[in-house]
Amino acid sequence: MNDGPSETGAIRIEPLTGSGLRQAIPELASLRITVFRAYPYLYDGDAAYEGEYLNAHVESPGAIVVGAFDGARMVGAATGAPMEDHAAEFGEPFAAAGYDISKVFYFGESVLLPEYRGRGIGHAFFEARENRGQELGRRWAAFCAVVRPEDHPARPQNYSPLDPFWQKRGYRLLPGVEASFSWKEVGTGAQTTKTMAFWIRDIDRS
Repeated sequence: MNDGPSETGAIRIEPLTGSGLRQAIPELASLRITVFRAYPYLYDGDAAYEGEYLNAHVESPGAIVVGAFDGARMVGAATGAPMEDHAAEFGEPFAAAGYDISKVFYFGESVLLPEYRGRGIGHAFFEARENRGQELGRRWAAFCAVVRPEDHPARPQNYSPLDPFWQKRGYRLLPGVEASFSWKEVGTGAQTTKTMAFWIRDIDRS
């Protein structure tokens, strides 16, 4: 993978490591809270929790964090790490389905402010993480996404699911491979459990 910055539509795409990664954690935490507050996640985020969660990426030697910058401002970011370095709740459904999690590179999140979408930044995020997985000799890249009913009351009329984008990049939904996660939803006072579905792609170059 090219370890230096690149540009997509005048936005700088840059892998973050070491001290640069540590310094970016507050901005990344803020981005997660902002982007995931919208449908379909409706996440009522907490900065303290976000910082703790993201510090795990600093601890994993195989992790990658890719930032998108408009000047000095971070406007988007994507993360990935070996599956075994994520919480067990992510790996267990794969292991139960017969996958060797030591061969899976798992994408944590891809967040981008709405006004910067449609410029190819999402593709750049996927390519950087897929390349990292290939460098580590992983066979599969995978991620999960929240499952919402089509008639969910908070679903915007102009909402466009990302399924076609993921499919164009070669990812497929894994039927029956799901996990349950809880978070506090906007407008509620307590955590509720959501179903997460997994997507996967073979990235083996051998």
